Amino acid sequence: MFVVKNFEFDGEKYKKASKHQKEWGRRLIGELDLKGDETILDLGCGDGVLTAQLAEAVPKGRVLGIDASLGMVKTATRLLKENLDFQVMDINQINFIEQFDLIFSNAALHWVKDHNNLLNNCFKALKPKGTIRFNFAADGNCSNYFGVIRRTIKEARYRRYFNGFEWPWYMPKVSHYEELIAGCKFSQIEVWEENADWNFPNSAELVKWIEHPSLVPFLEFIAEEDAESFRNIVIKRMLESTELEDGRCFETFRRINVSARK
Repeated sequence: MFVVKNFEFDGEKYKKASKHQKEWGRRLIGELDLKGDETILDLGCGDGVLTAQLAEAVPKGRVLGIDASLGMVKTATRLLKENLDFQVMDINQINFIEQFDLIFSNAALHWVKDHNNLLNNCFKALKPKGTIRFNFAADGNCSNYFGVIRRTIKEARYRRYFNGFEWPWYMPKVSHYEELIAGCKFSQIEVWEENADWNFPNSAELVKWIEHPSLVPFLEFIAEEDAESFRNIVIKRMLESTELEDGRCFETFRRINVSARK
Protein backbone atom coordinates (compact mmCIF):
# COMPACT_ATOMS: atom_id res chain seq x y z
CA MET A 1 0.00 0.00 0.00
CA PHE A 2 1.30 3.45 -0.89
CA VAL A 3 1.04 6.15 1.78
CA VAL A 4 1.16 9.46 -0.05
CA LYS A 5 1.68 12.84 1.59
CA ASN A 6 0.27 15.84 -0.22
CA PHE A 7 2.36 18.98 0.21
CA GLU A 8 0.92 22.48 0.28
CA PHE A 9 2.25 24.95 -2.28
CA ASP A 10 1.97 28.68 -2.91
CA GLY A 11 0.56 29.13 -6.39
CA GLU A 12 1.99 32.63 -6.83
CA LYS A 13 5.51 31.53 -5.90
CA TYR A 14 5.22 28.53 -8.20
CA LYS A 15 4.12 30.76 -11.08
CA LYS A 16 7.32 32.81 -10.72
CA ALA A 17 9.58 29.75 -10.42
CA SER A 18 8.24 27.47 -13.16
CA LYS A 19 9.32 29.01 -16.46
CA HIS A 20 10.97 25.79 -17.61
CA GLN A 21 7.90 23.69 -16.75
CA LYS A 22 5.73 26.15 -18.67
CA GLU A 23 7.98 25.90 -21.72
CA TRP A 24 7.73 22.10 -21.68
CA GLY A 25 3.95 22.32 -21.28
CA ARG A 26 3.42 24.81 -24.10
CA ARG A 27 5.38 22.57 -26.42
CA LEU A 28 3.35 19.56 -25.28
CA ILE A 29 0.05 21.36 -25.93
CA GLY A 30 1.29 22.45 -29.35
CA GLU A 31 1.85 18.81 -30.30
CA LEU A 32 -1.71 17.74 -29.43
CA ASP A 33 -4.03 17.00 -32.34
CA LEU A 34 -7.16 18.69 -30.97
CA LYS A 35 -10.39 19.23 -32.88
CA GLY A 36 -11.65 21.90 -30.48
CA ASP A 37 -14.57 20.10 -28.89
CA GLU A 38 -12.77 17.70 -26.53
CA THR A 39 -13.36 17.25 -22.82
CA ILE A 40 -9.95 17.34 -21.10
CA LEU A 41 -8.69 16.54 -17.60
CA ASP A 42 -5.43 18.19 -16.51
CA LEU A 43 -3.77 16.23 -13.69
CA GLY A 44 -1.71 18.39 -11.34
CA CYS A 45 -2.79 21.67 -12.92
CA GLY A 46 -0.66 23.83 -10.61
CA ASP A 47 -1.24 27.55 -11.15
CA GLY A 48 -3.58 26.82 -14.07
CA VAL A 49 -1.66 28.67 -16.77
CA LEU A 50 -1.29 25.62 -19.03
CA THR A 51 -4.82 24.45 -18.21
CA ALA A 52 -6.13 27.78 -19.49
CA GLN A 53 -4.16 27.28 -22.71
CA LEU A 54 -5.82 23.90 -23.12
CA ALA A 55 -9.21 25.58 -22.70
CA GLU A 56 -8.34 28.08 -25.44
CA ALA A 57 -7.49 25.15 -27.73
CA VAL A 58 -10.95 23.57 -27.26
CA PRO A 59 -13.44 26.47 -27.49
CA LYS A 60 -16.32 24.03 -27.99
CA GLY A 61 -15.06 21.63 -25.33
CA ARG A 62 -14.44 21.69 -21.59
CA VAL A 63 -11.33 21.46 -19.41
CA LEU A 64 -11.08 20.50 -15.75
CA GLY A 65 -7.84 21.09 -13.86
CA ILE A 66 -7.25 19.29 -10.58
CA ASP A 67 -4.55 19.68 -7.95
CA ALA A 68 -4.20 18.47 -4.37
CA SER A 69 -2.84 21.86 -3.28
CA LEU A 70 -5.40 24.48 -2.23
CA GLY A 71 -2.77 27.17 -2.74
CA MET A 72 -2.30 26.15 -6.36
CA VAL A 73 -6.02 25.98 -7.08
CA LYS A 74 -6.63 29.39 -5.46
CA THR A 75 -4.18 30.89 -7.94
CA ALA A 76 -5.60 28.88 -10.84
CA THR A 77 -9.20 29.96 -10.25
CA ARG A 78 -8.31 33.50 -11.31
CA LEU A 79 -8.20 32.08 -14.83
CA LEU A 80 -11.72 30.62 -14.78
CA LYS A 81 -13.74 30.93 -17.97
CA GLU A 82 -16.90 29.40 -19.39
CA ASN A 83 -15.26 26.15 -20.50
CA LEU A 84 -12.64 25.93 -17.73
CA ASP A 85 -12.95 24.81 -14.12
CA PHE A 86 -10.59 23.85 -11.30
CA GLN A 87 -11.01 21.56 -8.30
CA VAL A 88 -8.93 20.65 -5.27
CA MET A 89 -8.57 16.90 -5.75
CA ASP A 90 -5.95 14.26 -4.99
CA ILE A 91 -4.78 12.64 -8.23
CA ASN A 92 -4.56 9.33 -6.36
CA GLN A 93 -8.30 9.40 -5.77
CA ILE A 94 -9.79 10.30 -9.15
CA ASN A 95 -12.88 8.19 -9.83
CA PHE A 96 -14.35 9.52 -13.07
CA ILE A 97 -16.07 7.11 -15.45
CA GLU A 98 -15.79 7.67 -19.23
CA GLN A 99 -15.87 11.47 -19.02
CA PHE A 100 -12.76 12.64 -20.90
CA ASP A 101 -11.38 12.53 -24.43
CA LEU A 102 -7.90 13.44 -23.20
CA ILE A 103 -6.13 13.20 -19.86
CA PHE A 104 -3.14 15.55 -19.87
CA SER A 105 -0.36 16.12 -17.37
CA ASN A 106 2.81 18.18 -17.50
CA ALA A 107 5.56 18.18 -14.85
CA ALA A 108 3.34 16.78 -12.10
CA LEU A 109 3.07 13.00 -12.03
CA HIS A 110 6.48 12.42 -10.41
CA TRP A 111 4.63 13.47 -7.23
CA VAL A 112 2.41 10.38 -7.61
CA LYS A 113 3.91 7.16 -6.25
CA ASP A 114 1.40 4.51 -7.39
CA HIS A 115 1.27 4.75 -11.17
CA ASN A 116 -0.44 1.40 -11.56
CA ASN A 117 -3.41 2.85 -9.69
CA LEU A 118 -3.09 6.09 -11.65
CA LEU A 119 -3.10 4.39 -15.04
CA ASN A 120 -6.06 2.18 -14.19
CA ASN A 121 -8.04 5.17 -12.93
CA CYS A 122 -7.18 7.13 -16.07
CA PHE A 123 -8.32 4.24 -18.26
CA LYS A 124 -11.70 4.25 -16.48
CA ALA A 125 -11.98 8.04 -16.78
CA LEU A 126 -11.43 8.08 -20.55
CA LYS A 127 -14.20 7.84 -23.09
CA PRO A 128 -13.79 5.04 -25.66
CA LYS A 129 -10.79 5.87 -27.90
CA GLY A 130 -9.71 8.57 -25.44
CA THR A 131 -6.00 9.24 -24.91
CA ILE A 132 -3.51 10.05 -22.19
CA ARG A 133 -0.55 12.37 -22.75
CA PHE A 134 1.88 12.74 -19.85
CA ASN A 135 5.26 14.37 -19.36
CA PHE A 136 6.96 13.99 -15.97
CA ALA A 137 10.37 13.52 -14.37
CA ALA A 138 12.46 10.46 -15.23
CA ASP A 139 15.42 8.69 -13.70
CA GLY A 140 18.44 11.00 -13.82
CA ASN A 141 16.40 14.15 -13.16
CA CYS A 142 17.87 16.99 -11.07
CA SER A 143 21.13 15.20 -10.33
CA ASN A 144 22.73 18.28 -8.76
CA TYR A 145 19.81 19.11 -6.51
CA PHE A 146 19.22 15.56 -5.36
CA GLY A 147 22.91 15.13 -4.57
CA VAL A 148 22.90 18.27 -2.43
CA ILE A 149 19.67 17.33 -0.64
CA ARG A 150 20.75 13.77 0.13
CA ARG A 151 24.02 15.04 1.55
CA THR A 152 22.37 17.73 3.67
CA ILE A 153 19.59 15.64 5.25
CA LYS A 154 22.22 13.17 6.51
CA GLU A 155 24.15 15.81 8.46
CA ALA A 156 24.04 15.72 12.27
CA ARG A 157 21.98 18.89 12.66
CA TYR A 158 19.19 17.69 10.36
CA ARG A 159 19.18 13.91 10.24
CA ARG A 160 16.81 13.58 13.23
CA TYR A 161 14.07 15.26 11.21
CA PHE A 162 14.29 12.66 8.48
CA ASN A 163 14.08 9.39 10.40
CA GLY A 164 11.64 7.31 8.35
CA PHE A 165 11.46 10.02 5.69
CA GLU A 166 10.00 8.79 2.41
CA TRP A 167 11.52 10.25 -0.75
CA PRO A 168 8.69 12.35 -2.22
CA TRP A 169 9.12 11.59 -5.91
CA TYR A 170 8.70 8.71 -8.35
CA MET A 171 11.09 9.08 -11.29
CA PRO A 172 11.33 5.77 -13.17
CA LYS A 173 13.47 4.51 -15.99
CA VAL A 174 11.73 4.32 -19.36
CA SER A 175 12.09 0.53 -19.39
CA HIS A 176 10.32 0.26 -16.03
CA TYR A 177 7.44 2.45 -17.18
CA GLU A 178 7.07 0.56 -20.44
CA GLU A 179 6.67 -2.64 -18.44
CA LEU A 180 4.21 -1.01 -16.04
CA ILE A 181 1.87 0.46 -18.66
CA ALA A 182 2.01 -2.74 -20.73
CA GLY A 183 0.20 -4.42 -17.86
CA CYS A 184 -2.74 -2.03 -18.20
CA LYS A 185 -5.43 -2.10 -20.88
CA PHE A 186 -4.16 0.72 -23.09
CA SER A 187 -3.31 0.37 -26.78
CA GLN A 188 -1.03 2.39 -29.09
CA ILE A 189 1.38 2.85 -26.19
CA GLU A 190 4.45 5.05 -26.63
CA VAL A 191 6.95 5.79 -23.87
CA TRP A 192 10.13 7.75 -24.51
CA GLU A 193 12.75 9.77 -22.66
CA GLU A 194 13.56 13.42 -23.26
CA ASN A 195 16.64 15.39 -22.27
CA ALA A 196 15.34 18.77 -21.07
CA ASP A 197 18.48 20.04 -19.30
CA TRP A 198 18.03 23.66 -18.32
CA ASN A 199 20.19 26.73 -17.84
CA PHE A 200 18.61 29.08 -15.34
CA PRO A 201 19.51 32.59 -16.58
CA ASN A 202 20.95 33.65 -13.22
CA SER A 203 21.28 32.56 -9.60
CA ALA A 204 18.09 34.38 -8.56
CA GLU A 205 16.01 32.22 -10.92
CA LEU A 206 17.66 29.07 -9.61
CA VAL A 207 16.91 30.10 -6.03
CA LYS A 208 13.22 30.66 -6.86
CA TRP A 209 12.98 27.11 -8.19
CA ILE A 210 14.84 25.67 -5.18
CA GLU A 211 12.55 27.46 -2.74
CA HIS A 212 9.35 26.56 -4.54
CA PRO A 213 8.63 23.78 -5.15
CA SER A 214 11.88 21.87 -4.59
CA LEU A 215 12.48 22.55 -0.88
CA VAL A 216 8.83 22.28 0.20
CA PRO A 217 8.84 18.50 0.91
CA PHE A 218 11.88 18.90 3.18
CA LEU A 219 11.11 22.11 5.05
CA GLU A 220 7.80 20.64 6.19
CA PHE A 221 9.75 18.22 8.37
CA ILE A 222 12.23 20.69 9.88
CA ALA A 223 11.66 22.75 13.04
CA GLU A 224 11.39 26.48 12.49
CA GLU A 225 14.69 27.20 14.26
CA ASP A 226 16.58 25.01 11.77
CA ALA A 227 14.64 25.72 8.57
CA GLU A 228 16.49 28.86 7.52
CA SER A 229 19.94 27.34 7.98
CA PHE A 230 18.85 24.25 6.02
CA ARG A 231 17.59 26.45 3.19
CA ASN A 232 20.76 28.53 3.15
CA ILE A 233 23.07 25.50 3.10
CA VAL A 234 21.15 23.88 0.24
CA ILE A 235 21.20 27.09 -1.81
CA LYS A 236 24.92 27.67 -1.17
CA ARG A 237 25.79 24.13 -2.21
CA MET A 238 23.55 24.31 -5.27
CA LEU A 239 25.23 27.49 -6.45
CA GLU A 240 28.62 25.85 -5.97
CA SER A 241 27.44 22.84 -8.01
CA THR A 242 25.56 24.56 -10.82
CA GLU A 243 26.80 28.12 -11.41
CA LEU A 244 28.63 28.64 -14.71
CA GLU A 245 31.23 31.28 -15.56
CA ASP A 246 28.64 33.44 -17.35
CA GLY A 247 26.34 33.51 -14.28
CA ARG A 248 23.84 30.96 -15.53
CA CYS A 249 23.08 27.86 -13.45
CA PHE A 250 22.83 24.41 -15.02
CA GLU A 251 20.63 21.55 -13.85
CA THR A 252 19.82 18.21 -15.45
CA PHE A 253 16.16 17.64 -16.31
CA ARG A 254 15.18 14.26 -17.72
CA ARG A 255 11.58 13.62 -18.72
CA ILE A 256 9.39 10.62 -19.48
CA ASN A 257 6.78 11.11 -22.19
CA VAL A 258 3.76 8.82 -22.28
CA SER A 259 1.06 8.53 -24.92
CA ALA A 260 -1.60 5.82 -25.06
CA ARG A 261 -5.17 5.21 -26.21
CA LYS A 262 -8.13 3.47 -24.59
